[in-house]
Formats: sequence, structure tokens, C-alpha cells
Amino acid sequence: MSNEVRFKYIFKEEYNPKYVNGAYGGVSPSGEIIVNFYFERLPLPKADTYQLTNDGKIEGPVAQDPKDLSNLGIRYVQNGVILSLEHAKAIHQWLGTKIDEASELASQRVKSKE
Repeated sequence: MSNEVRFKYIFKEEYNPKYVNGAYGGVSPSGEIIVNFYFERLPLPKADTYQLTNDGKIEGPVAQDPKDLSNLGIRYVQNGVILSLEHAKAIHQWLGTKIDEASELASQRVKSKE
């Protein structure tokens, strides 16, 4: 009897990893952990209006729709996952190991630049 196990990974043709820079979620009434991943960015206007000079060059902008975007932020929810407590703990441990590896690599890069 072998003490090895092999997993085959199956990817759909349209597999496309997404960049995220935040997460929002909590614990469901049944005790599962819900994580919704999002990408946070500044909002884009629906439209800008620019002034044209007499020689056809663009100056401005002179108007924007909506007028004020300064107090808005966009959190585009990319995906979400629901995990059992057991699986969340296993992924937490795995992620901690990967964070340690990435930190060590970053430290080595800084040392090599010195």
C-alpha cells in the first residue's frame, strides 16, 4: 500500500485569476465562514466634458458627471467562498506558510540590493 496521493488539477478554458485587495464577510448562522473578495478602486465618472480651443486642442475638463466623486469608493466584488471551520483553519495554516515564504523572499531581495 502506497502512502502517497496524487491530485490532478482541472482548469476550465476560461480560468482567469482575479486580483483582489480586500475581503468582507463573517460567520453564517450555521457556523460557516463566508469571505467575499473585492477589488477596491476610485470611481470613474460617467462622462467628462472638455473645452476645445480655437485650434481644436482639448483643454479642461470643464464638467463631470457626477460632479463630485471625492467621497465615493468602489468595491468591486470579484468572488466569494464559503468554508467550514475545519477547512478555514487548514487554509489559514497554508496561507500563513505562504506568507512566511513570501516574506523571506522579499527579505532576500532587499539584502541582495544592499
